Amino acid sequence: MAVPKKKTSKTRTLKRRSHHTISVSLSTCAQCGEVTASHIICPTCGFYAGKERKEVK
Repeated sequence: MAVPKKKTSKTRTLKRRSHHTISVSLSTCAQCGEVTASHIICPTCGFYAGKERKEVK
């Protein structure tokens, strides 16, 4: 069975995993028209999927 000869450093591990979080798909909010990240409550108006999920001050 293959076994690593040396411990993988934190830097090398993070470099390998870094490409997973780069792409964020953007969409427009149906209520206010503001550009936000997909599948996240709109920070401007607090709506998600056509319903108010969070009260915005």
